[in-house]
Amino acid sequence: MGSVGSVGSVGNETPLIVVTSGEPSGIGPDICLAMARQSFPARLMFFGDRDLLAQRARLLGLDASSLDIRHVPLRVPCVPGRLDPGNAPYVLEMLDLAIAGCVSGEFAAMVTAPLHKGVINDAGIPFTGHTEYLADKTSTPRVVMMLAGAGLRVALATTHLALKDVPAAITRAGLETTIRILHTDLQTKFGIARPRILVAGLNPHAGEGGHMGTEEIEVIAPVLDKLRKPEHGGMQLIGPLPADTLFTRQVLDGSDAQLAMYHDQGLGVLKYAAFENGINITLGLPIVRTSVDHGTALDLAGTGRADPRSLIAAIEAAVAMSR
Repeated sequence: MGSVGSVGSVGNETPLIVVTSGEPSGIGPDICLAMARQSFPARLMFFGDRDLLAQRARLLGLDASSLDIRHVPLRVPCVPGRLDPGNAPYVLEMLDLAIAGCVSGEFAAMVTAPLHKGVINDAGIPFTGHTEYLADKTSTPRVVMMLAGAGLRVALATTHLALKDVPAAITRAGLETTIRILHTDLQTKFGIARPRILVAGLNPHAGEGGHMGTEEIEVIAPVLDKLRKPEHGGMQLIGPLPADTLFTRQVLDGSDAQLAMYHDQGLGVLKYAAFENGINITLGLPIVRTSVDHGTALDLAGTGRADPRSLIAAIEAAVAMSR
């Protein structure tokens, strides 16, 4: 099969981007097939079961003959909307092949369609999420999750933790590493020479001078003060700011990224502003990885009602970052 979209050039080469089709019973295959109608300045390679994609294309009335598909076989038959733990190894095999191809230089970047964490764990395979899996497979000691859309780039100091565990997880060393990763990738992968980063406090009103918590005084502010010094990077860091006002237009104006202390503090805002076309980017990896910012939507699989805009945005970002 041929590659999808018009081929542009980056220097003397056109980037080859791999797209994993995710949980087979969800909308991953549907939104991948929708890319046959899109054009990108890159070549796309889709990982998935060829028969599954052909069946789903017929179900959706799509012509996917232009898609370049590398066959990865399902482990058990798949029914749209019906999870089966038997296909968990299939989902992880696609990820493993994509990671290996990016590390070897075969692919310039990888883009991931949604998977279902629960069914992978149901298969007896401990799995926290794409971000943690990619870090482990690339031997990266620390990565940073960032979601982008609607002009926002929201990074997280902690990711998938119970709220009660967040304060203890925010340490000076960990926060400094997170900010350094965010700052470096904004420079190297986004081309921002001197990023301006807004940093949220942990507590309401950023602790109200210690009356609502002391993490801002004891942990966050000292790290920001250190990294602002020329000998430690001379970074433009604004904060710690109250999270409820950080995301107002006046405060956001002129910023390049925003750092939230925990998952829902930042991502509730991002998903409200850009749920349809927001994307997930993993910072700190030795490879470029972007993803859709939504789940498997089992109830929409095979119906033709899945919205592909997040995948389009994720591919566009991967192409730009791979340059």
